[in-house]
Amino acid sequence: MVSRDFIRQMEGYGLTTAKILYRMPDHPSFLQTYVWQEYDLAPRFPVLIDFLDFWKRELVGPLHSVTVTHAQLIRPAEFRAYQGEINIH
Repeated sequence: MVSRDFIRQMEGYGLTTAKILYRMPDHPSFLQTYVWQEYDLAPRFPVLIDFLDFWKRELVGPLHSVTVTHAQLIRPAEFRAYQGEINIH
């Protein structure tokens, strides 16, 4: 069985990491950090946008800033088919 994450990578998804700074509800002068990771499509980031919409709608801590990094884990140049056999004894 092939993993869901591998299939998404083959469809062009890459690992997206968002560092989210938000204000503490009880102490608005303090910032808290939340790190979020999921496979997403750059540059539109629909999965991240859905998560941030959920955050704004359902969570109390208002967002301060979001820093996004994205890595395409499987690239055409890195995926090569090799023919051969290796025996390990």
